[in-house]
Amino acid sequence: MGKETGFLELDRRDRDYLDPQERLKNYKEFVIPPAEDALRAQASRCMNCGIPYCHNGCPVNNIIPDWNHLVYEGDWKNALDVLHSTNNFPEFTGRICPAPCEASCTLNISDQPVTIKSIECAIVDRGWQEGWIKPQVPAKQTGKSVAVIGSGPAGLAAAQQLARAGHAVTVFEKSDRIGGLLRYGIPDFKMEKHLINRRAVQMEAEGVTFKTSAEVGVEVSFKALQENFDAIVLAGGAEEPRLLEIPGAELPGVRLAMEFLTQQNKRNAGDDEVRAAPRGSLTATGKHVIVIGGGDTGSDCVGTSNRQGAASVTQLEIMPKPPEKEDKALTWPDWPLKLRTSSSHEEGANRDWSVLAKRVIGEGGEVTGLECVRIEWQDGRMQEVEGSEFVLEADLILLAMGFTGPKRRGLLDKAGVALDARGNVAANTDDYATSEAQIFACGDMRRGQSLVVWAIREGRQCARAVDEALMGVTDLPR
Repeated sequence: MGKETGFLELDRRDRDYLDPQERLKNYKEFVIPPAEDALRAQASRCMNCGIPYCHNGCPVNNIIPDWNHLVYEGDWKNALDVLHSTNNFPEFTGRICPAPCEASCTLNISDQPVTIKSIECAIVDRGWQEGWIKPQVPAKQTGKSVAVIGSGPAGLAAAQQLARAGHAVTVFEKSDRIGGLLRYGIPDFKMEKHLINRRAVQMEAEGVTFKTSAEVGVEVSFKALQENFDAIVLAGGAEEPRLLEIPGAELPGVRLAMEFLTQQNKRNAGDDEVRAAPRGSLTATGKHVIVIGGGDTGSDCVGTSNRQGAASVTQLEIMPKPPEKEDKALTWPDWPLKLRTSSSHEEGANRDWSVLAKRVIGEGGEVTGLECVRIEWQDGRMQEVEGSEFVLEADLILLAMGFTGPKRRGLLDKAGVALDARGNVAANTDDYATSEAQIFACGDMRRGQSLVVWAIREGRQCARAVDEALMGVTDLPR
């Protein structure tokens, strides 16, 4: 424990943001990193609890009190080692994780949790700045080869761990650049993509081979992978979108959130309009935008629409408006249901809850509005409120209603692995093995739509299972 009275003397003070009007001018990250003395002061607030609930709240089980203490002491290099012992990519989670660890912090009982996420991000950013983060090349090779399908956080974590164990790892990615939804689903203003590129360079030096524009089951034969690799890891995402099945949803102005976000990220990467928009350019400029879906993807659509110069942005959610504040006695240390206002919401958006879309209104093949009705929830069942119908003006409707599971066409059809009741690849969290020999699965393809930090956890644990299956023993951590 760095300072016994730190949590009594200091209030929580998190990272600041650039002013909304300033950050809306571009797609760059807008978090203002705290000064070192401020970070050390915040780290001193950690209570080093007898039972560190933050460990359990964090899916990768970060050893949070230890690196908080080291930061308070100014020992940043050892703090980085502790952080990397459980998390391959803390610069990702330090930017886009919702921080369930902070919800589990004992100080959150009084709404003053330690700024765990900010400190985590500062540690790894300091590590890159100081040149402490270097390739970890294995001392010897095992002679075994592993194909990892998918280069999102699960695939990257599995690949890095397996390469460090001495296996020859090849990552197959269907897109033109690695990163999965980290690359094309997360806006640059939340996480700039040079962070992924930097890790890719490290991983290549560690022995990982990346093959992009190589969709397994389409451009690349799955059977050939089985014949040429000792093990295969299925680490694709849960990419099958939940669709809006109402009259008028077939109009061209009704588009998927991922298509919208991907196009802008490609533009930011320097791709021309043709390459960025194979189905035609999609922008919110000058349009009245409605985002259906109240989660993080919907929030990302709000922030992107505002940067593109939308005339208005409205975000609709079918569920009731959450409470402003949770009942800590009932929820802590679990992740609470409460109203969350993102940085994108602060930049400008109309938000509405308990709203059901009924019909897309169009004229001349163009979207002009969305007919809605208010609903009530009783015993978990939805009921329309009589006489509550209303119409919203709309030129563009973005569907951000989540995903139903992995796409089956191509990869999963050719792999022949068993699926669970929800349509995900069936595999447990002990050995991550599928129904087919030497084929493993992890991340969203196994567990369904989830967080980046859960994907990293599963990638690491799956790598350990693969290493043990190939070698009989393993030194890789879970």
